[in-house]
Amino acid sequence: MPFVRIDAHGGDTGGDRLDALGRAVHDALVETLGIASDDRFQVLTAHDAARGTLRYDDYLGVRRDAGIVFVAITLRAGRTTGRKEALYRRIAELAEEYAGTEPRNVFVTLTENTSADWSLGDGLAQYVGSGSC
Repeated sequence: MPFVRIDAHGGDTGGDRLDALGRAVHDALVETLGIASDDRFQVLTAHDAARGTLRYDDYLGVRRDAGIVFVAITLRAGRTTGRKEALYRRIAELAEEYAGTEPRNVFVTLTENTSADWSLGDGLAQYVGSGSC
């Protein structure tokens, strides 16, 4: 049950690009972490590069530009480092394939939590005691 936020900066930040980035992240989650294909919860936000609403630099020698995309994924803990690395690679590959975003411009963070940290509606903690993924 991941929750994904995608912030796209610069270039064509219209609906088509955002949708393509959302599909890229979702497909990567399904392929690398085994997330169910109908388990998609995303907030996609376009930022106007002219207003400079997102900030970035060339930290760790990665030359980012106005095509930057920030991907923040919240999910339940338990994935290995290897699976996380596979996820990062696949998101970058699919962002390039689907949206034309260069892999160097794909910035991904994962935030992990526990089953009790989720309510999927109706004011219930559906994962508490359920053993679901």
